[in-house]
Amino acid sequence: MTFQSPSKNDGAASDAAVLIALGANLPTERFGAPADAVRAAIDVLATSDGITLQEVSRFYETAPVPVSDQPWYVNAIIRVETVFSPVDLMKYLHKIEADFGRVRLARNEARVLDLDLVAYGRHKIQDDGGLIVPHPRLHERAFVLLPLQDVAANWMHPVLLKTVAQLVDALPDDQEIRQMQP
Repeated sequence: MTFQSPSKNDGAASDAAVLIALGANLPTERFGAPADAVRAAIDVLATSDGITLQEVSRFYETAPVPVSDQPWYVNAIIRVETVFSPVDLMKYLHKIEADFGRVRLARNEARVLDLDLVAYGRHKIQDDGGLIVPHPRLHERAFVLLPLQDVAANWMHPVLLKTVAQLVDALPDDQEIRQMQP
């Protein structure tokens, strides 16, 4: 695993943020509609030992990426502080997904819950087990970047060296996304 610490000149508080993306597009008996599953996952994370919830983005409805006939997703981002290492945090996120009934069969499949470690401050991580932080496709996805603006507007991508606003401006126009009503 390679783990590079950020430079000592990181200024904005959001640069130190641990950012977790949440998404769902399938209802479950236990949690109900996808938005309810996302809310329940936020509650689980907010009450977890070793994690302090700092902020929750607005919820967004988004068309599947890549385009498919799946139902639209509900997406959000949370900003947290944690004592977990990036690898341990990702393992914990996968445990929560499994507790919610997620079974991983194929990439880009419909799901009852998806939890992704989008960023761990300004760290750059590539783990032999497959963890890559920042998330390798976050800059291509409106369903990540728009909620990210809500909770860490000053965060700068540590590889691309672009602000969230610059990444949003570079998004293609073909991604369908709308803010959900509270």
